[in-house]
Amino acid sequence: MKKLLAIGGIIVVIFVLIVVLNNQSNKKKLADNPYGTNDLKQSTIDLLSDKNYQNIALPDDVAKKIESGDPTTVYFFSPECSFCQEMTPRLMPIADEYDAHVYQYNMLEFEDQAKSRYSVESWPTLVHYKDGKEQGRMSGAQPDENIKAFFDEFESN
Repeated sequence: MKKLLAIGGIIVVIFVLIVVLNNQSNKKKLADNPYGTNDLKQSTIDLLSDKNYQNIALPDDVAKKIESGDPTTVYFFSPECSFCQEMTPRLMPIADEYDAHVYQYNMLEFEDQAKSRYSVESWPTLVHYKDGKEQGRMSGAQPDENIKAFFDEFESN
């Protein structure tokens, strides 16, 4: 019985240690994050240091950019979406090849605003705006050829 209690105690100590280390790691990741808040879901926190998620834009910033009339490309994604996890590492290097700035809009954190303002119902979704109006949309994980065709059509205008 004493062995069982000792093993149980060790398991509890290990669990507490894991929680403490995870919290410390999250504090480091959250320092100077682009969201301007520390109240983020864990899957968002996990992407903060990922090189493919460095163009994060807040809803108000995206709205201002679109309303300015400037050509604007927005990528609506969720850190928990398996299709997004598959597409983003291909999309962002292709965007770099085209020298296209893609604003990344996190649906996990800001889903309600995107659904009501931009009619985004599924993700990943890539949308190009010009003169404040939507010019083109591509939804779902797409092959590289489709991503390139999207940029060929909208980034050359």
